Amino acid sequence: MTTRQKEDFHESLIRRSLRYLNTGFPVHFTGPPGVGKTTSALQLAKRRNRPVIFMSGHEDLSTNDLIGSFSGYKRNKLDDNYIHTVRKVEENVEESWKKGRLYEAVEQGHTVIYDEFTRTSPAVNNLFLPVLEERILPLFGTKRTASYIDVHPKFAMIFTSNPMEYSGVHPSQDALRDRMVTMRFQLMEEERKHQVLASETSLKDKDISMILSIVSRAEDIKNEQGGSVRLPLMIAKVADRYQMKVSGDNPNFREVCYDILWHHEDEVNDEEFEELFRK
Repeated sequence: MTTRQKEDFHESLIRRSLRYLNTGFPVHFTGPPGVGKTTSALQLAKRRNRPVIFMSGHEDLSTNDLIGSFSGYKRNKLDDNYIHTVRKVEENVEESWKKGRLYEAVEQGHTVIYDEFTRTSPAVNNLFLPVLEERILPLFGTKRTASYIDVHPKFAMIFTSNPMEYSGVHPSQDALRDRMVTMRFQLMEEERKHQVLASETSLKDKDISMILSIVSRAEDIKNEQGGSVRLPLMIAKVADRYQMKVSGDNPNFREVCYDILWHHEDEVNDEEFEELFRK
């Protein structure tokens, strides 16, 4: 891949994804944590110039959350005493319907970002099959007269997932994956990370390079896989916000590196910490 292709990776991803969304196909951003899936999904959604609904997958998400449900009652009472000798009272009681987030998006043609959708039960995610294939939203279990509503022609969906196994994740159904255009995010190379930090902060190139070097050394010490831009971006943003000198001689910068790179349960000795700032 040429340097020019690397520079245009993100813009190319957005352009291609927008093409699929506008044709009526959902897109699926998948890859390890910290490589920009959710950020890219938000940027892609904004390009459509449509209202955006953000949903996070989780074990307790239900079809009622997506479609809606009846909750409580509404009571209307009319007391007509216009003629003092005649009194007319009318009372009407009806169940109150609250639309779910997917119902609203389908009805109004919003763009839905469904973040980490594999954290939700496959039984619930099955609801998206007729939405994506037949372009209808079934209203089963809602006691409504209509059995479904049509999907607005401007409606679009962006899914994200982390293929790495961790607690609370369900395998995604083949039937659902087959209806998506999957875009795979890879671990970032140093050049790409540098570009991200440069675009998000006003730090100089030499300061960005030092931050990336510090994070890389910390990952080596902790035997962690590199490639995520999340930690270096956090350090860079704090340093930029408070105009810190990016140097191992600056105690404030050292504090930031320690707090962000080491969790409280991590054991690190002074020699290992000093290794981060050696040139």
